[in-house]
Amino acid sequence: MARSDSSLVSAVFLRIVAGLTIIMVVIIGIGLGLSLAETANIKNQGDFDEFTPALPTKILDSNGIVITEFSADEKRELVSLSELPRHLINAVIAREDPDFYHHKGFSIRGIGRAFYGRITGKNLGGGSTITQQIAGSLHSDRTEKTLTRKLRELWWALQMERRYTKDEILELYLNYLYMGAGTYGVEAASKYYFGHSAREISLAEAAILAIQLSSPARYNPLDNPNTAMDRQRAVLDRMIEFGYTTVQEAEASFEDYWANYDYTRASVSAYYQREDAAPWFSEYVRRELDDMMYGSMDYYRDGYTVHTTLNLKHQETAVKLMEQGLARANKEYTGSRGVRLERAERTYIPIVELLSLTFNLGDIHAATEAQAKQKALNHYIKTINPVVDMTALLFGIQDIKNITNTGFTALKNSTEQNVVEGAFITLENETGYITAIIGGSKYDMSNQLIRATQARVMPGSSFKPLYYSAAIDTGKFTAASLIYDIPMVFHNEDGTPYIPLNFRGEWKGPVLFYYALAHSMNVPSLKILDSIGFDAAIDRAATLLGIEDPAVRRRTFPRVYPMGLGIISVTPLQMARAFGVFANQGRELTPIAIRVVEDRNGRIILDKEREVRQQQRNKNSLQVISPQNAYIMTSILKKTVEVGTLASGSGWGAKFTFKDEQGNRYRIPAAGKTGTTQNWSDAWAVGYTPYYTSAIWFGFDKPGNSLGLSLTGATLAGPIWGDFMQEIHQGLPMKDFVRPTSGIIDVRVCAKSGLLLTPDCKEGEIVLPFLEGTQPLQTCDLHGNTQGISWGGVREYITLEEDDTLLSHLKMPTLPSNLLEALPARESSGTNQDFDTEPDYEFELPSYNPLLD
Repeated sequence: MARSDSSLVSAVFLRIVAGLTIIMVVIIGIGLGLSLAETANIKNQGDFDEFTPALPTKILDSNGIVITEFSADEKRELVSLSELPRHLINAVIAREDPDFYHHKGFSIRGIGRAFYGRITGKNLGGGSTITQQIAGSLHSDRTEKTLTRKLRELWWALQMERRYTKDEILELYLNYLYMGAGTYGVEAASKYYFGHSAREISLAEAAILAIQLSSPARYNPLDNPNTAMDRQRAVLDRMIEFGYTTVQEAEASFEDYWANYDYTRASVSAYYQREDAAPWFSEYVRRELDDMMYGSMDYYRDGYTVHTTLNLKHQETAVKLMEQGLARANKEYTGSRGVRLERAERTYIPIVELLSLTFNLGDIHAATEAQAKQKALNHYIKTINPVVDMTALLFGIQDIKNITNTGFTALKNSTEQNVVEGAFITLENETGYITAIIGGSKYDMSNQLIRATQARVMPGSSFKPLYYSAAIDTGKFTAASLIYDIPMVFHNEDGTPYIPLNFRGEWKGPVLFYYALAHSMNVPSLKILDSIGFDAAIDRAATLLGIEDPAVRRRTFPRVYPMGLGIISVTPLQMARAFGVFANQGRELTPIAIRVVEDRNGRIILDKEREVRQQQRNKNSLQVISPQNAYIMTSILKKTVEVGTLASGSGWGAKFTFKDEQGNRYRIPAAGKTGTTQNWSDAWAVGYTPYYTSAIWFGFDKPGNSLGLSLTGATLAGPIWGDFMQEIHQGLPMKDFVRPTSGIIDVRVCAKSGLLLTPDCKEGEIVLPFLEGTQPLQTCDLHGNTQGISWGGVREYITLEEDDTLLSHLKMPTLPSNLLEALPARESSGTNQDFDTEPDYEFELPSYNPLLD
């Protein structure tokens, strides 16, 4: 009897459910009728929203290789249905919509099941078909739990079934829906969860992806492996039930997946795990795109393709060498700094403390106490503060967190002043393409200053060639002009004296113009600056650096003599551009990183390279300096690589020696300059070949520290420059610097006087280029006739310096004693060295010092 009553109740309940279902269907029908009436134009035209998913922007190098992708919160890669394995499609259908290929966009059985589950409080699954899910995602808010939303979703599902084939709807579904961890679509999800394309997915992996469609947060295998395992097995059982796979295949794939599962991997957004082969360059391009994009253009979602100038092989070489250079620099700097501090503390502090106690010098004693407090503070900041900060985070103690934030700020400031950073950039001479760029030690959230383009640092002696170029054009100087390297005082425009020193305090006496630059001599350089004047020097330097704004010129170039030693602020990119003009026959060189930008359909929408070339053509002349001036400067700067401060870094030219396919050796010429600033705080190397120009800088983000005597432009930056240039020129054919067809004449001169050779010039000769009409016409008067040494027009330079210690370090040239009896006074020889009237007596030819900078 009880069983009969129970059956009666169940039958009544089922009738009620059926009646409610019929009522709901009627309501849906009415709603559909209203929707159809309100959207007659859509029905008639069949014109509704097309699928335009958010796609990442691809950044490609000059050879079409993907560098990285830019996306916001969506990581998506489109894949066609025909490329996907059948078991992935079957897993999705078995899990989400077994009747997909048989219904017309909705399922009465599914709707009834969902309704029954809703009123009974049981989770019997959703009632939406695959078509309804994609329609709802495209055209409504699926978080909205209302009948209106369900009606709108059903309406669009019917329209999609009328417009698209089943395979097209399924392909749309598999590419559009959210799959967890910032990924959209099965291709991006497969690469994130499994590390490979969905085209290569296994049976068990397909089941994992299928369960992400309903609840990616709950079923994420990285966050909840046990839950994901249970749901994965349920999907595999459904596939067995529908005949999509066998028990043996399912079990084998399931066991293999979990046997190789990485339980240590954390779930992090796919955006932050994106691959980036050149993060410094990518960030530079992203900022360029910010300036180029306009209106509603969004490179995070619109799926552009950006063709850039980067050469990934160049970039990889630069990364490797800069990592080595920064590691060496920081190791040597830390070691030498520690030795200096330890020596000072061990030797001088006890003496100071003894004196302060003996003579009751409170101020001195207070200073030693302050130093002890500083050491304690440093220990707290570096060792204790991180532990306290973690404790504050764990227990939510905001007051302590504020204190630790202060500690981290102090640590950041200390790091900026005590960690050696670096920058690197390479340009292709003919095009201005940026082929490699390094902005610092490591690109991350806390280190995004692109020092190669943003850091304004002092170039030191690498700045000198810029105004040497101006000196050539004045006609006062040639590559063979004789200049005296002796102690002297220069007076700034306000009357203040300036006394420059050479590296190691050495003085070489009479040297030629080219030699002074190749060996980075300070006094001869400032004498050149003094002769041509600040206006000519600043105008040429600003032109080469690309500084056009008069206000920026005034801020950049102080009208004082230290400017001639590179005590100004420029970026490595500007220095590379300036030297690139020399390499490019004096023509305009505009650095560019982006060539063209295409939309998702391959249509060019931005042509940056074309704009740059048009701007260049609109100028009166592409020539920044004359081809003749560029050739002479290149010839002089080649000496720096052969015998000057870049000789060691280039292996005295050996690094530029290659073999062709027949085994014949050839040497690609190179030119450049090193630079080391006062107090050895910055180290530079800037150089070029007929193909490329590279600039390298090492130093500190905040001034105040010294790299040390052993870390200079010649010893730190130079070897990296040489190694990089050697690597990127492998396989390139022989190419020489272009010589102008007119306006240049080569002359063989005495290496000591710079005048025409005589039979008595036994101590060296050299061939140098001259602007036609400025070549020497007088024969050498330093050899063969001691009576011929000119003392006419001697100009005295008095060193105004009261520091006897400084003066004791100045090494004056030695006058040969056998000349004292034969030094008659006579008039100036009238040579083209009238600008410099130091005594023309004979000196020993200076030897090369590899550390001279």
